[in-house]
Amino acid sequence: MSWTQVVVFSLLTTLLILTISTVVESASVRDDSKATDSKGAARHVFMPESDASNFFKRRSRRSPQYFAELQAEQRVRMSHNERRREYNEEQRNEFENYVEEERDEQHERSREVNEQYREYNYDGLYPRQQWFH
Repeated sequence: MSWTQVVVFSLLTTLLILTISTVVESASVRDDSKATDSKGAARHVFMPESDASNFFKRRSRRSPQYFAELQAEQRVRMSHNERRREYNEEQRNEFENYVEEERDEQHERSREVNEQYREYNYDGLYPRQQWFH
């Protein structure tokens, strides 16, 4: 196609689009509303203040988060992780203390049993043996 044919073709398509758009505007729905209906229509358009504030507070999934919101969410996550870490550390310390106490008690019981056994079996003729534990 030559340069003039491209220009003529684009002008014709522009003219066609403009004629269709004027037809569409003229084919719009007529307005039969009266003054009494305008208040009823306003009731359908306007909503209570609480609903409107909730509508604007909600974000769609695709709308971007503000930097302050991201920071607030990260602070909440970090504080939750810190609390969970402290709780787990506290539980681990309590368990270690429990295990250590149990081990000490078991050691003490076995030492007492060994002492009683040595005293019972000592006949006084030989020096006591050193029991290693």
